[in-house]
Amino acid sequence: MTPYDALGGEAALDQLTTRFYALMDSLPEAAACRAIHAADLGPARQKLFEYLSGWLGGPPLFTDKYGPPMLRRRHFHARIAAAEAEGWLVCFRKAWAETVTDPVLTAQIMPRVEALGHHMINADQG
Repeated sequence: MTPYDALGGEAALDQLTTRFYALMDSLPEAAACRAIHAADLGPARQKLFEYLSGWLGGPPLFTDKYGPPMLRRRHFHARIAAAEAEGWLVCFRKAWAETVTDPVLTAQIMPRVEALGHHMINADQG
């Protein structure tokens, strides 16, 4: 079973990404991260959904549409320092905790998400 299947497939991933962007739009801790996004979070939510689908072992929606992820390179246009990365991670942690109940899956996936969030940093704070 893939992490995508353990998560609950498309419907669960949709719930996770929808909640993630609702949190980004409302949490004060996510303000720096929110500020580097467009006013309409819909396209970003769709891309995260597509990326996570393949990353978790489901349909490779992102790579089918856009090619290899190269996430850090795709985000070079945005200044991402520790505050932006941590804001993103706060939203992801909360959305995950609210939508995923499997502790084994959480232990498997969250360290990889944490590493990914920190890998995206491309600027010093300040």
